[in-house]
Amino acid sequence: MTIKGLQKTTLLDFPGKVACTVFTAGCNFRCPFCHNASLVVRPADVEEISEESFFNYISKRKGILDGVCITGGEPLLSYGIEDFIRRIKEMGLLVKLDTNGAYPDKLEALLDGGLVDYVAMDIKNSKEKYAETIGLDKFPENIEKSIDIIMRKAPDYEFRTTVVRELHTPQDIVSIAQWIKGTKRYFLQTYVDSGDILCEGFSAYNATEMLEMLEISRKIIPCTVLRGVET
Repeated sequence: MTIKGLQKTTLLDFPGKVACTVFTAGCNFRCPFCHNASLVVRPADVEEISEESFFNYISKRKGILDGVCITGGEPLLSYGIEDFIRRIKEMGLLVKLDTNGAYPDKLEALLDGGLVDYVAMDIKNSKEKYAETIGLDKFPENIEKSIDIIMRKAPDYEFRTTVVRELHTPQDIVSIAQWIKGTKRYFLQTYVDSGDILCEGFSAYNATEMLEMLEISRKIIPCTVLRGVET
């Protein structure tokens, strides 16, 4: 599998665990607010990390790391991801997978094989505005299939929405919450300009506005939590 980045230690990416985060390249979506744009549209410009180098690292961190987060881009596009994850699991580590939900069959195969311990799926927007938010012409039906699979089969999981002022309204948050009602965990994340954005011109809601979004969502999904918001 092609590795295009490694965050050696994180206490945030895998809830309740000490982990490292692996970044893959390529994505089938073109979310204009994407914060890893170089991995999506310019992967050749990003230095590759060999698998052996990665496995040597986590071997040396045995007893310190609880798990590995795999993110992107869209990891399920990566050739050899199943073997890559299997090797991580054989080392006794947990695996968290970030996904946009576009490949439910691949996701289900990994879950059925006991290879993923935690799934984090981005819910980009309400169904009506999904295509616009991901830079495509129409709503990808596979999204709903992935939501169903995750809620039925993932050992642990979260859904999350990065809230962007120019793309999301309070009514969109209501629509999303109604759509995934009954979820185990839902995060509203504030938009952050990473400096590696696909398109310019986006901004974040302020803390007060995000708290209002939180209360709106909690009326439908009581477990909703804010992430990345200083209050």
